[in-house]
Amino acid sequence: MTDSWVTPYRTLLISTVLLAALASCGDTARLTVAEGSGPAPALPAPSSTLIPTIHIAPPAEWPEGQLPVSAPGTRVNVFADNLDHPRWLYVLPNGDVLVAETNAPPNGMGGFKGWAMGIIMSRTGAAVPSANRITLLRDTNGDGVADFRSVFLDKLYSPFGMALVDDQFYVANADALMVFPYQSGQTSINADGTMLTDLRRGTINHHWTKNLLASADGSRLYLAIGSNSNIAENGLEEEQDRAAIWEIDRLTGDHRIFASGLRNPVGMAWEPTTGALWTSVNERDEYGSDLVPDYMTSVQDGGFYGWPFSYYGDNVDERVKPQRPDLVALALVPDYALGPHTASLGLTWVGDANLPQNLNNGMVVGQHGSWNRDPFSGYRVIFIPFTNGQPNGMPIEVLTGFLDEDVSYGRPVGVTIDQQGALLVADDTGNTIWRVVNE
Repeated sequence: MTDSWVTPYRTLLISTVLLAALASCGDTARLTVAEGSGPAPALPAPSSTLIPTIHIAPPAEWPEGQLPVSAPGTRVNVFADNLDHPRWLYVLPNGDVLVAETNAPPNGMGGFKGWAMGIIMSRTGAAVPSANRITLLRDTNGDGVADFRSVFLDKLYSPFGMALVDDQFYVANADALMVFPYQSGQTSINADGTMLTDLRRGTINHHWTKNLLASADGSRLYLAIGSNSNIAENGLEEEQDRAAIWEIDRLTGDHRIFASGLRNPVGMAWEPTTGALWTSVNERDEYGSDLVPDYMTSVQDGGFYGWPFSYYGDNVDERVKPQRPDLVALALVPDYALGPHTASLGLTWVGDANLPQNLNNGMVVGQHGSWNRDPFSGYRVIFIPFTNGQPNGMPIEVLTGFLDEDVSYGRPVGVTIDQQGALLVADDTGNTIWRVVNE
């Protein structure tokens, strides 16, 4: 037995023993996900344990011939597969679909917690190297399957959000907002990009995804940037300009904080009746299986949403020291809870789409799935109906079947509507884009 074999074997053995020990700790949920969802979620007392709840569904391959389960009146098919950790989607005006094949860059999170989180992410399938690529997918014959693909952009740095305004294509890398020239129909961009805005904030880059959304007139870009920690345990100096949505001048790159106190805002969408910006937010961990609900909310200009000092309005997080009662008093209550630890990432508005009527006029949410809850939550795509610009009803499951006992066949992330009105879902550990449409 050589040293080169012994070291990784010992590391694997120690990791497995540690993970098993950690999995036996923590707490079990007393409430259902439904009770932690909707406009008035249950918020029980916190359950903060020495060792947090760790409950992981490791990835597994789909059984032969098996697909996710789509909502009644719909069917699901593979739009594209054999991708490399597809996370985010964007549809160009000509119908081409762009997918960011990406994952986290190296970060500065060290110590025992950083090591333990690395093990957890590996077990969930979230620690694969980043392809650092955007791939173009085209359905040339309209059968709902991409039959042409090309590398649209590569050599990026953990790319995520994308936006096209006029002939300028914007990509939010983990460290910079880049802009590239674009001509309609082109299948790759060979020109060098230009940095519009530096996105480096702090030394850790804990929540690395940076999402983009253009204003209706194209003059501004909205960028979602998550916190550098769970509850600012690395110090507030690491959180400067983070846990926020920025408003960026598209011509100059100058930015201001549009809204703050959002622990990890990811998806963004415009609600057409009111014109309001909405976002999906991942709330804090390690406060028990029933807390804190992730949520989606309309975003007020200048609004503060509590993080890290409070959650779901003015509910103080006693773990955060020192406190800021002045800010807690300003904390806005989110519009709609999406269940605790669901990791609700994807968000898109569905108007008059090629879906059953009960899945039109509302928001679709891609729920990546929990690691900090027992039993699992998320691992599904849901629809929330809207009336007069506000959520009106409980979530409707659109795509499920990703979980089978203690393994996962996939984890939904980005969601969008294609040019034919079908729903596209990026599944990063399944390396697939699913397409849901009227039956």
